[in-house]
Amino acid sequence: MKHKKGVAFYVFLGIVFSIVYIILAAEPLAKEHQFIPQWKLDVNAHIQKADASGEKPLYFKLGQTMGYFTESGKLLSVETFPFKAAISERYYAPYNTYGSSIDFFTPDGQKAGTITESGFPLFDKDRIFVFLAGGASFVECDSDGKRKWEYNGTVPITAFDSSLSGCVAGFADGTVRQFSSDGTMIQKFSPGGSDYQVILGAALSSDGSMIALVAGQNRQRFVLMKKYEAQSKVVFHEYVGQSDPRQRLVEFSKDGSTVWYNYKNTLGIVDTKSGKASHLAICGQAISLEESGDLVFVLTRDETKYTVYAIEKFDTMIASFSFDAQSAFIRTDGENLFVGKDSSISRIKITKN
Repeated sequence: MKHKKGVAFYVFLGIVFSIVYIILAAEPLAKEHQFIPQWKLDVNAHIQKADASGEKPLYFKLGQTMGYFTESGKLLSVETFPFKAAISERYYAPYNTYGSSIDFFTPDGQKAGTITESGFPLFDKDRIFVFLAGGASFVECDSDGKRKWEYNGTVPITAFDSSLSGCVAGFADGTVRQFSSDGTMIQKFSPGGSDYQVILGAALSSDGSMIALVAGQNRQRFVLMKKYEAQSKVVFHEYVGQSDPRQRLVEFSKDGSTVWYNYKNTLGIVDTKSGKASHLAICGQAISLEESGDLVFVLTRDETKYTVYAIEKFDTMIASFSFDAQSAFIRTDGENLFVGKDSSISRIKITKN
């Protein structure tokens, strides 16, 4: 009898232990990202004047068409251009290569000013640059299109980037020049390390303290430099496994904690503080990168095949999808991913549940 009571006691104790263990050891399931389609726009559809008061204009450029739309799915403007065009969230301008001046406009179609320089304009948010004939010189213009400052060179510019702190330019001879927002040259250097010197990609952090580069041929390498007081030092570099003569995407995160760069079928990722590096396989050449919260979206192109990759910071690939198109773009705004394909734009809402 005592034996049976002892067995029952241990069975009861085991059941209680199991229940307590389950309660204490249980962890809530990790939240996962969900991508929910919202709407699809045809940019060739007839445009009626839309009331977009309070809505942020988002820009697009697909083939020979450009314009603005809103998060709610309203097309604000659509314009076709026969030659070339530049566009950002603040300005747009159709232009040709033989004009002596270029009119540029705000998203609502109002003329913002006239660029009196002859060349190729670049709008980066509200910053206006013009690359002059010959490809070795450029100017920055003010909001009216008037020249603020100019850099005159003799070696072709092969890479360029700007931020609030100024801009950085890379050249065909392997030199790099960093300029402040008023045009003062802050530094000039050559990263070296290759038999054939050329800068194929460059990025400048938002505070101007870091420059990232893809440079050279035989061997090609990625270089991250940080500025310490009056001197810049290489804090990370690695040789690229498969070099390529094409221009390369190089981009810092908004907070400067991460830098991404592209080489053949690979996305390189570097933590700028720890120096940790990672490499993700991708299809084709990266042409655009957008951040949204803790996600990064990368658009790649391999001939007419485009692929969108979703990467959870730091280097976890969580999703991808592909489509065939002649032209495409991606853009993020808040919790939205916008994907453009030929003549259509789609909105995908990003949630985490």
